[in-house]
Amino acid sequence: MADTASNTTARAAAPDARSLLRRLAPFFGTPLNAALTLILLWLMVRLGSLLVDWAILNAALFPAEPETCAAATGACWSFVIAKSGQILFGIFPPAERWRAGLVCILIIMTLLASARPSAWRPGLAAIWVGMMAIVLWLMGGGFGLVSVPTSSWGGLPVTLILTVFAIGLGFPAAILLALGRRSSLPVVRTLSVLFIETIRGLPLLSLLFVASILLPLFLPESLLPDKFVRALLALTIFAAAYLAEVLRGGLQAIPGGQSEAAEALGLNYWSTQRLIILPQAIRIVIPALTNTIIVMIKNTSLVLVVGLFDLISSGKAALSDPAWPAPSTETFLFIGLIYFALAFSFARFADFLERSGAEKRG
Repeated sequence: MADTASNTTARAAAPDARSLLRRLAPFFGTPLNAALTLILLWLMVRLGSLLVDWAILNAALFPAEPETCAAATGACWSFVIAKSGQILFGIFPPAERWRAGLVCILIIMTLLASARPSAWRPGLAAIWVGMMAIVLWLMGGGFGLVSVPTSSWGGLPVTLILTVFAIGLGFPAAILLALGRRSSLPVVRTLSVLFIETIRGLPLLSLLFVASILLPLFLPESLLPDKFVRALLALTIFAAAYLAEVLRGGLQAIPGGQSEAAEALGLNYWSTQRLIILPQAIRIVIPALTNTIIVMIKNTSLVLVVGLFDLISSGKAALSDPAWPAPSTETFLFIGLIYFALAFSFARFADFLERSGAEKRG
């Protein structure tokens, strides 16, 4: 009985061993592959140990004072802890930073709630409009709150507000531009092509400079929006042009027979686009849309050239404190992790949408 049990166990273990060998074959199949694998493993272990020593074991944490960093041989996280308010909220008045923090929580919580497919109802747009109105009230003040001009906004709230507004306003405009570029009306098609190609042919920095420097030369002071609104306008136009081309690729992938079938059923042009064509086109281009939106998230950092305090500008301002040893590596690593968290979260959400769409088609 014991021999039979041992033989059965050995036969069960044999396929597992063969499967493991097949998985390791690409790494150790030849002497060269084996050497490269061992070298890379050694480098990973070596660099990993150095990183752990610098970032954790020898790092300075508490108390969050300059003397703590001066005595440490590793990362100066004390600076990030002490200056976290300035890095996250820029030059927003310290006594009112609770409002900026509440804005970040509101936007992130609304994004998370909107990620659920069960929430995709007509009322969701009204929720977003109401939430953004509350965000602007919290940031700008009034109605019982201390007024804070947009020139004092900064940090993470500026990044989130610019991203949400630019994409939220740019996406509907992109749909109209994509449909206009494929329109049978020559005037509409020509204007759409001119707008898209002109904006795509210009770097975002030039649009920001135009909005910040040239626009004041053509508009009277009474009609000129402030610097924050001008930067938002430039980002929205830029996002609309690039998203329009992505959507046009999805529209071209839809067979023409679907529009003809909708017309035969009595649907007008806009009903056909809203109910049949656009849902399929958007689903097709989800990867390209994701890439464009992630680029827009990172492009908000360019507003520093027109004097707005985004995350990077706030980090640079924090590093100017002469009482600290100016640990720029730790500061920009902290800022980079915030950008990574935003971009990675959206990429995972887009991957979820793509997989759920594939399962439905399957």
